[in-house]
Amino acid sequence: MMTKELLVQEIESLPPELLTEALDFIRFIKASHSQKQLNKETNLSEDTLKGSTAEDLLEFAGSWSGDDIRECLQLVHNTRMPLQI
Repeated sequence: MMTKELLVQEIESLPPELLTEALDFIRFIKASHSQKQLNKETNLSEDTLKGSTAEDLLEFAGSWSGDDIRECLQLVHNTRMPLQI
């Protein structure tokens, strides 16, 4: 059986309350992959991005180009780690 068919089979067997979580995870994987591809294309390493300051990030302000900002923000909210002090 092909991977896609296995995925569909697993999704169909999920209880309804887990479908949103599965969707969020799939979107997270896609976003992560897209970011890695973008980093390769622009020659950015994870080390370069980790050292970014708020001022560096201002360059990207207002540059969102999707129609799923609310869903992405919800994903960030759902997957953030608790603050440990």
